[in-house]
Amino acid sequence: MTKVIVQGKVKGIVLKSANPINFLGAVDKETGIIHDQKYDIFEKSIKDSILVFPHGIGSSVGAYTIYSLRNNESAPLAMICKKADLTVASGCALANIPMVVISSEKFDSIENGKEIKIDTESTSILDF
Repeated sequence: MTKVIVQGKVKGIVLKSANPINFLGAVDKETGIIHDQKYDIFEKSIKDSILVFPHGIGSSVGAYTIYSLRNNESAPLAMICKKADLTVASGCALANIPMVVISSEKFDSIENGKEIKIDTESTSILDF
């Protein structure tokens, strides 16, 4: 099961987290660097990555953080989640960042640091 939330076509390197992400509390909207120590991607930048994580958590203001990341040229190229939450989905829609939701099995098969292609117009959508 792959569901397109925001359409797009991109290619990039996976930055994968096992943690749900609180965009308002964990991400520096100027740089895209994760600044919360409890994250497994602490001190990594989400800029220009294909960000793979279970789902978003926290305040709905996180959607504005995602939009700010885009304006600051620090946003991921795309986001892949196991569950679509309102904050991440609306943030990606506002910022025009491709977003897809995938099954747990497909999520588990995506490797950190590997190149992946997303093409929401294609029948396969994900290529990795």
